[in-house]
Amino acid sequence: MSVCRCVGVSVIFVRVALRPGYPDASRHNQAFSAMVARSAMIETDDSTQVWDGVKPPGDEVVVIKRRVSAFAVSGLELILRSMEVRHLVLTGIATSGVVLGTLRQAADLDCELTVLSDACIDADPELPRVLMDKVFARQARVMAVSDWIADV
Repeated sequence: MSVCRCVGVSVIFVRVALRPGYPDASRHNQAFSAMVARSAMIETDDSTQVWDGVKPPGDEVVVIKRRVSAFAVSGLELILRSMEVRHLVLTGIATSGVVLGTLRQAADLDCELTVLSDACIDADPELPRVLMDKVFARQARVMAVSDWIADV
């Protein structure tokens, strides 16, 4: 984050969280109904907050999403259009969910995309490799953080 801030690259944080009482979690959605069953992922829960190690200063945007893709029910597309952002650099947890879902929707929105391969993680360590090599590379530039920093 500090490299982005130093060179003037906008940083937008996206966190997943549901409203108290779970009005936005359909019983038909397997992943989100499981969160309801565990009483997890409410907006105020510590688990849904941006990690203190990268906590944004007051002027950076934090978006709350209600589904897997960062674009789903979050207002992210409007924010990007308003900021005139056309190139996204993606990192994140759940490479096979969040990063994949966000990349696919961003590609459909004609965004230029970069995925930082060593800044993504998944519960299954094999999935990120397959996604980076066989799926993401079709729609994005896939590179290591150190290579991206050298290009900025």
